[in-house]
Amino acid sequence: MEIFLYILVGIASIIGFFMMGLDKSYARKKKWRIPERTFWVTALVGGAPGAWFGMIYFRHKTKHVLFQYGMPLLTIGWMLILLY
Repeated sequence: MEIFLYILVGIASIIGFFMMGLDKSYARKKKWRIPERTFWVTALVGGAPGAWFGMIYFRHKTKHVLFQYGMPLLTIGWMLILLY
């Protein structure tokens, strides 16, 4: 069970990271965007660390207060779950 959680967080984080980059690219090109709900679902199932890193790396969604505080809090939550 423990290894499953590590794999889940790892894969979801990779997806979250690349979603941030893809959405940033779409924003620059004024194309269809990834819904914020999709980011939050990905973060809730374990992708918060990757999405948070993607926010910083791509400088995307950093002005949204919900993202500024929500992603770090979810990341801390997932790290506590993994450490427990």
